[in-house]
Amino acid sequence: MKLTIALLPGDGIGPEVIHQAVKILDAISEKYNHTFEYKKADVGAIAIDKTGNPLPDETLEICSSADAILFGAIGDPKYDKDHNATIRPEQGLLRLRKELDLYANIRPVISYDYLIHKSNLKKEIVEGTDFIIYRELTGGIYFGEKKFSEDGKEAIDTCKYTASEIDRIAHLAFKAAKSRRKKLTLIDKANVLVTSRLWRKRVKEISKSYPGVQLNFLYANTAAMQLILKPTQFDVILTENMFGDILSDAASVISGSIGLLASASIGKKTALFEPIHGSYPKAKGKNFANPLAAVLSAAMLLEHFQLIDEAEDIKNAVEKSIELNITTPDLNSTNHFSTTNVGNFLRDFILDDENTFYNKNNIDLGQSTII
Repeated sequence: MKLTIALLPGDGIGPEVIHQAVKILDAISEKYNHTFEYKKADVGAIAIDKTGNPLPDETLEICSSADAILFGAIGDPKYDKDHNATIRPEQGLLRLRKELDLYANIRPVISYDYLIHKSNLKKEIVEGTDFIIYRELTGGIYFGEKKFSEDGKEAIDTCKYTASEIDRIAHLAFKAAKSRRKKLTLIDKANVLVTSRLWRKRVKEISKSYPGVQLNFLYANTAAMQLILKPTQFDVILTENMFGDILSDAASVISGSIGLLASASIGKKTALFEPIHGSYPKAKGKNFANPLAAVLSAAMLLEHFQLIDEAEDIKNAVEKSIELNITTPDLNSTNHFSTTNVGNFLRDFILDDENTFYNKNNIDLGQSTII
């Protein structure tokens, strides 16, 4: 298969982790005889520094013409000090989602047996967790009308949803549940929000087309509690934009590190894949950022194009690196490896998994792990 992939490394640790993800994609292309063509572009703070625009027209054009987008991270501390700044890095990602109509954000949350001890939750609570969050991404309060009163003492954020916006992501979530454990939970605030009542109405109607899928409802505050008390009860979670933003970050503590969580943002014509961690500016350029979330995002990219065996190769390599403790400081504080060397191990395992062996001295020296 031939794919054109837009690379948007972005800010902070983005370029470092995306470099490793590309290394892994190159290993897959070599092993399976695919052709991946990369087109790099700027977004976020680095784009503002160069052009004054967090999403330059050239970047948008590259993304629009690509088969898929691999995104790193966005944000810079210098913008965090001034929340009133009219131009901010985050605007680049929000506009990209809107321009490309990337309406469905998909975030898998999985507990790894060898990392359960790293979770902030007890083993008996976390063990066996495996669910996916489907978050609506281009509607709701983030994209509604925003205004201040003239005296600056009143502010308004408008939350708006249409039936068509709800329907299209609901169908995706139901299809995912149908292929998994056949359980879908809609998370809303239908007791107080009229937009949530529309969500319930539409999802109930759509559920009739998926009779084998069990449909449940939870209020957002209750769902936040249940994610911590019993995450194993969930299979597919469906929710609106803001609730999805909050709940998916809350769910990140389950795996033991936010550096493990990948995501996809799906549209009609293209899709964007990114780790959910931020730009982590303190780690920028230090070669110890966890690349696994970016690598797993690359696996989701391959799954999107039905390259299932190729994606499984990446997942198996990630699981092996975790099993052997070939990980960065967030997962292995006493005997850790660099971002680059974790990527090297993953690449070598994919290319020759039967002969890959664990040799700490070789990996530390940046040498091959293949015999």
